[in-house]
Amino acid sequence: MSWSVPIFGVRHLSPAGAWHLRRALDEQRPKVVLIEGLADANDLIPHLVKSGTKPPVAILAYTSELPVRTIVYPLARYSPEYQAMLWAKENKARVEFIDLPSDVFLGLQEAMLEKTAKMAGETEEEQAADLAKPEPKRSIYERLAEHAGEHDHETYWERRFEHNLNPQAYRKAIFEFGNALREEDDAPAWRAENLVREAYMRKRIAEVLAEGVAPEKILAVVGAFHAPVLNGEHSSMTDDEFASLRRRPSKLTLMPYSFLKLSSQSGYGAGNSAPAYHELVWEMLNADRQSELPMEYLGRVTRHLRDSGTHRSTAEVIEGVRLARTLAAMHDGSAPTLRDLQDAAVTLIGHGELSTISEALARVNVGTAIGELPAGVSKTSIQDDFDRLLKSLKLEKYRTTVAQEHSLDLRENRQVKTVEAAFLDLHRSSFFHRLKVLGIGFATFIPQRDGSTTWAEKWKLQWTPESEIALVEAVLLGETVELATAYKFKTMLEACTEIAGASNIVMNACECGMSTSMELARSRLQALAAVSSDLKAIAHAAFQLSQAVRYGDVRKFDPTPLLPLLEELFVQGSLALHDAANCDAKAAEDLTHSIEEMNRVSLEHHGRVDGNLWIFSLDKLSKADDRNPLLSGYACAILLERAFVANEELAREVSRRLSPGVPADLGAGWFEGLAKRNRASLLARQALWEELAKYVQQLDDDQFKRAIVFLRRAFGSFNPQQKRHICENLGEFWGVGADTASESLSTPFTEAEEVSLKEFNDLNFDDI
Repeated sequence: MSWSVPIFGVRHLSPAGAWHLRRALDEQRPKVVLIEGLADANDLIPHLVKSGTKPPVAILAYTSELPVRTIVYPLARYSPEYQAMLWAKENKARVEFIDLPSDVFLGLQEAMLEKTAKMAGETEEEQAADLAKPEPKRSIYERLAEHAGEHDHETYWERRFEHNLNPQAYRKAIFEFGNALREEDDAPAWRAENLVREAYMRKRIAEVLAEGVAPEKILAVVGAFHAPVLNGEHSSMTDDEFASLRRRPSKLTLMPYSFLKLSSQSGYGAGNSAPAYHELVWEMLNADRQSELPMEYLGRVTRHLRDSGTHRSTAEVIEGVRLARTLAAMHDGSAPTLRDLQDAAVTLIGHGELSTISEALARVNVGTAIGELPAGVSKTSIQDDFDRLLKSLKLEKYRTTVAQEHSLDLRENRQVKTVEAAFLDLHRSSFFHRLKVLGIGFATFIPQRDGSTTWAEKWKLQWTPESEIALVEAVLLGETVELATAYKFKTMLEACTEIAGASNIVMNACECGMSTSMELARSRLQALAAVSSDLKAIAHAAFQLSQAVRYGDVRKFDPTPLLPLLEELFVQGSLALHDAANCDAKAAEDLTHSIEEMNRVSLEHHGRVDGNLWIFSLDKLSKADDRNPLLSGYACAILLERAFVANEELAREVSRRLSPGVPADLGAGWFEGLAKRNRASLLARQALWEELAKYVQQLDDDQFKRAIVFLRRAFGSFNPQQKRHICENLGEFWGVGADTASESLSTPFTEAEEVSLKEFNDLNFDDI
């Protein structure tokens, strides 16, 4: 079948393309408008052109089975496709998408991913052969820009198309541009996919013609690359060929989009790195004020600077416009491009410094706009649930691309009348934690300095298109946010093989306010803990349970079922301490954190856990000579902190540990562990520093070099005031007095002392 249907080639996010297209539609008055877009998304077109829809928005296709794959089809107000849909609505014309349906696109995507994975598994010989191949030549876009003497393709495109207001010249230029791309395109995989798409689009055009619609009553709006081949001279896809294409079952929805996501800065350029600027171009074209674009652009940059407190004069804006037009004239351009305008802005408004105006440029170029969809527009159930929760939790104002911090007080508010209002922040917290579990990045937890406060939280809230995509993907886990979170917990527990992971889920479920999931996690944790003797994992699990129990009152759940398991884990951890301390220095550093977790549980739940057993285990470790010395010293420090070690006993232990008969690394390692905590108490014990001074004096050169490794590490984290206090203590022992010792610390080093110090700084301690 041969035909010649009018084809209008566009760039998918082009204000000039949309402007020319509207005029072509007004001139031709087609009855049917066919648009390059997902063929199964036709039912979404009425929602896209609904009065309450505010671009940027996007069509999102996603697989209905795991693993999740997605396709995003974004539309701005200045997208030619969006304006074609609006025109069709305004003129009561039929409008349809004619590109491959989403299930086929997703099938092609999966095939490409499989091919990529296969290539990643090539043998070393194959990889070496690939490396030996000549480097691929630069893209056609880069070559076109270079040939035209432009800095980049965006500037090349804008100068030749966005400022071309001659209808015939524009359509001819865009057609030839598409031909040039096809002649130069040398990517086989990309070309193969396009051939399939184009054969299907020709099939759809042929089907409309077969209905009896005259060719001149049809207008097809497609990317410039496809425009030259969508005619009857090329074969269309057959029904059998279409049926044979690989597919992945899919669903479709609409989602608000943002200028930030449209920009290439966030990964989806589509030839639109400056969406706010391009919307400005669209507005000026439609107001017939395109000649005023340079003044408006630079004026907006200046206004942003003024808003931030930096004054710029009108004269500087006028000079900037003149410079931009001069730069455009040097490139045979009739109007300045974005690059010309930016160069003029840096020179005249930024006074030569990009940093001065970088934020203002970002605002004017990219912008912060985010789209909106009216109530009732096609969405997934989880999107509807999310919207309902935002409204009920009074969080709708935070659905913006501008990040905002929000503090929560989880305690009951007794100054309000309803239960919902009394626990509003608690419900908000549960909601945020559920989103966190689902990987929906709307709310980011901000850790507080004082982690002991159970009722206060701080979050950063920011809505992005990625958040919407993650929300839509979560519908595969459940119809609502709560159901999806419960399913996610269930799958996490099924895959969980370590008690640390199970204890984390207990805590996460507690934060999410999901008691059923918490009970499932508790059961899984108990089963795993029964066969574990790993102190690090047990201590972490006990600490997480302890935190969950502490949250019980403020989060309004009964922690009673957790208490027996907490007791069991604490006993296991206490009994495992001595054996675990038989380890190397690297493992010992990690275990100090585990000992601290166990000690905090002992203190916070002293009436519930076996505190006597814990003290016994610490005492046994602190006196042991066959365990890691750092851990023995650390255990002694905790006992000292908790008043289980008297001054006389400490002096004896220090004397025993820091004696000439004890290897230097063992003695100094023990002291390093002792010095890790409760430093104020240590500084007040003069006897300790006297024993340390005697110990150092009795070391020979080799022993001293070994001991200095640990002593340097022990004192490395002391602040200057604490170090000065130590020196004053040692001065008292040496009989020089605190004042004299303090004065000596302020005296510059002698040349001999500098040489001695350099010898130690140059010493390779790793070899000792």
